[in-house]
Amino acid sequence: MTRLARCHGVALVGVKATVVDIEVHIGGMPGFSLVGLPDASLNESRARVRAAILSSHEPWPLQRITASLSPASLPKRGSHFDLGVAVAILAAAEEVPAGALDGVMFFGELALDGRLRPVRGVLPAVLAAERARHRQAVVPEANATEARLIPGMRVFGARSLRQVLAFLRGTEIPDEPPDELDGSGDVLAPAADEALDLADVAGQEGAKRAVEIAAAGHHHLLLTGTPGSGKTMLARRLPSLLPDLSLEESLEVTSIHSIAGVLPPGAPLIVRPPFADPHHTSSLISIVGGGSRVPGPGAASLAHRGVLFLDEAPEFHPRALDALRQPLESGTLTLARSEATSVFPARFLLVLAQNPCSCGNFGSTVRECTCKPDAVRRYDQRLSGPVRDRVDIQVTVDAPTMADLDLAAERAEPSKVVADRVAEARQRQERRLRGTPWRCNGELPGPYLRRELRLPAAVTAPVFAEVRRGELTLRGVDRVLRVAWTVADLAGRDRPTAGDVLTALRLRQGEPL
Repeated sequence: MTRLARCHGVALVGVKATVVDIEVHIGGMPGFSLVGLPDASLNESRARVRAAILSSHEPWPLQRITASLSPASLPKRGSHFDLGVAVAILAAAEEVPAGALDGVMFFGELALDGRLRPVRGVLPAVLAAERARHRQAVVPEANATEARLIPGMRVFGARSLRQVLAFLRGTEIPDEPPDELDGSGDVLAPAADEALDLADVAGQEGAKRAVEIAAAGHHHLLLTGTPGSGKTMLARRLPSLLPDLSLEESLEVTSIHSIAGVLPPGAPLIVRPPFADPHHTSSLISIVGGGSRVPGPGAASLAHRGVLFLDEAPEFHPRALDALRQPLESGTLTLARSEATSVFPARFLLVLAQNPCSCGNFGSTVRECTCKPDAVRRYDQRLSGPVRDRVDIQVTVDAPTMADLDLAAERAEPSKVVADRVAEARQRQERRLRGTPWRCNGELPGPYLRRELRLPAAVTAPVFAEVRRGELTLRGVDRVLRVAWTVADLAGRDRPTAGDVLTALRLRQGEPL
């Protein structure tokens, strides 16, 4: 007798989740085949599923089992299909009521003894199921808190296959000991330290002003200064000036961290802008993402809607720095591999920090530089011209003096005060850009600036004078005008003045304010 059953799972390619039909056919000579472009880890689920079913004291069908994952043209990878395949097999064998599978999404890895282990990507999977009008989701208990972040979705967090089957049969849920295995990954999700405050930075009023403008308009920032001048302190405190993420942004950012496996089980929705600071020895793949077959997210995507900080930027591999040119313009990373092409969101605020030379003392009034002039030039050229051209604000950070340290406690503004000004400037931008796909000045394309936000020739004259002298590219003109709009927003003006444009030009060229 031929028997057939179907349930639903989710396939993850990059950050895109697609609901998949898991169909099981039982009939013919004994055997077990899995079709639908499975990868190696998914092919191995045949052994895990069989052992888990037998360990749960359920009968194994003594006929040929064919499990199909549809659409067949979509690559499928990962162990999270185990639960759906096991449930569909038992439903086809008439051990589970077929109607109990309607509108339910199954997502979880099975241990050989039938326990459910936590997996990556639960949040985007449940979100895709909800958009496909599924009513319920069954996930490992360790992932249940993450799955419940999606409103309107009923979530059953199970510890084992036995509990899942009892839930589907409508019988009493058996008590199971908790799984002590931790599937959260090797590292925690990158996040800003909320204890860091801008008031901790002594002096540096010009650099602080530049950081405030960068936060208000989402402008990329380059900090150049001698060791100990405060570059890293400023960069690490920039996230404290940024507003909270919207619900849509929070779901997007949390989904990326879930797929990357850096979201701890039970972690709440990420509501603060993330902060990623990869080491300068990091590989190209760890920064932009990738993999041998199906790409995964890197630090640039983990910093989406937040800050990507590259300390000692000239020490990074040139290929890694140049690979950021695409996301700096488009806000996305497109990675193509033999089995799949993945598009990862990567709209981050880039902060670069560098010393002026190899020894770090070029231009210092305290220590003597030991580098030869050509060595200083070569060190500065490690950051390529195309990358520099995409950085809106480039400032020099001078080491604080003793007077700065003495007056720090009296004059320093806390992050909360500066963040309030940033929030007001962001609100002005949102009102001005209502009805457009952009949210802040740093995202505005050149054509929109020149048409919809066109400024009088007298206001922009200094900028085009720099173009005629060859000191500024046309891309640089757009970036100067973006910063000028942000300066005006912070000052509460409806449109930039000539003074705002000059301020933006000085910030672009590294001149003191």
